[in-house]
Amino acid sequence: QVQLVESGGGSVQVGGSLRLSCAASGSTYSSGCMGWFRQAPGKEREGVACIDIDSSTTYADSVKGRFTISQDDAKNTLYLQIDNLKPEDTAMYTCAAAVPFACSLIMLDEMWFQHWGQGTQVTVYS
Repeated sequence: QVQLVESGGGSVQVGGSLRLSCAASGSTYSSGCMGWFRQAPGKEREGVACIDIDSSTTYADSVKGRFTISQDDAKNTLYLQIDNLKPEDTAMYTCAAAVPFACSLIMLDEMWFQHWGQGTQVTVYS
C-alpha cells in the first residue's frame, strides 16, 4: 500500500511560481509511475505530468515548458515545480502512483493509478 500526502499549494499571483510536494510512504513507492493530476472547478481531472523510476518524464501539452516533475528517492518525495502561473492553472492538484506500471506504457491515463493523495489547492489571481 502507498500513502500519499501533498503540500505546497496556495494563492499566487499570475506569473509567480509554486513547488508542490508529495510525501510517499509504503514499501511499493518508487516501483512504478508517479504522476500529478489536477481538477479545476466544473472540469474533468487531467493528468499534467508523470515520472518513471528511471526519471524519464511525460508532460501534458498544456503545461510543457512551465511544469517540472521530479522526485527525491532518498526522501520518498515527488515534486511539481510550476512556473509562470496562469489563471487557468487554478485547480486541486493531486499526486498518484501507478504500481508497478511504467509511465511510458500508461502515459497520463488515470485509470492505471491506484493510489491517490487528498490534493493541494492552487489558486492563481491577477
